[in-house]
Amino acid sequence: MIQLTSFDLSLGALLVGALALTSMRIYPGMARQLLIAALRTAIQLTLIGLVLKVLFANSNLLWVALLSLLMLAVAGREVMARQHRRFTGRWGYGIGAVSMFISSFTIALFALAVVIGNDPWYQPQYAIPLLGMLLGNTMNGISLALDRLTQSAWEQREVIEARLMLGHSEQQAFSVIRQQVFRSGLIPIINAMAAAGIVSLPGMMTGQILAGAPPVEAVKYQILIMFLIAGGAGFGTMAAIHFAVRRLFDDRMRLRLDRLHSNPSSSR
Repeated sequence: MIQLTSFDLSLGALLVGALALTSMRIYPGMARQLLIAALRTAIQLTLIGLVLKVLFANSNLLWVALLSLLMLAVAGREVMARQHRRFTGRWGYGIGAVSMFISSFTIALFALAVVIGNDPWYQPQYAIPLLGMLLGNTMNGISLALDRLTQSAWEQREVIEARLMLGHSEQQAFSVIRQQVFRSGLIPIINAMAAAGIVSLPGMMTGQILAGAPPVEAVKYQILIMFLIAGGAGFGTMAAIHFAVRRLFDDRMRLRLDRLHSNPSSSR
């Protein structure tokens, strides 16, 4: 495997810097977000690389569990931060985090214990990358779905309330919005699966091939990962929509938009 130097990485960083400078003429706030995201990428991946180096050398269920929960906690925060209108209080964080826990952790355990069957099942070389891919893609789907749901509820509040006055339940009043929201949450993974192997070579497969793995074996792992991600994103989005719709109504079946507030950081 060809080793990359700091100079090689700095050449790649020049592209991000050039994009930030160019985007200032179109959307000045985006340049700052781009540079901060690039800096976070470099710092976070460097730190996780050092952590995984130690973890791989000392496989321990407790440390794997703690790192997994940390990843979930950060993912829950990122879901909340990207919503234009989010739920007030702990619900703003809890809906996304609980939905990802239900979907990603369940599917990761299924894949590790049943499909891959490595011994021990929590072996960090498999558990952490798999959970990371599931959380990352599920986070994107849930974030898009919740943002679309809360914004649609705010914009279509009169339509929703009219349906409630006609005797519809909260689920019926949100039926059309739920369909649109669910579609939005699954569009990224559907696009990724539809284009895999023709338009793009997915990340895990590319990484294994660059590391010297046989292409056919790399393809098998990538197919499995894509199917697992689709399940995680789909079930996670379903759970998030379910919890969010319930939160938007009180015990008397009234629409409670006061449980939402605008998130200024989402538009910076």
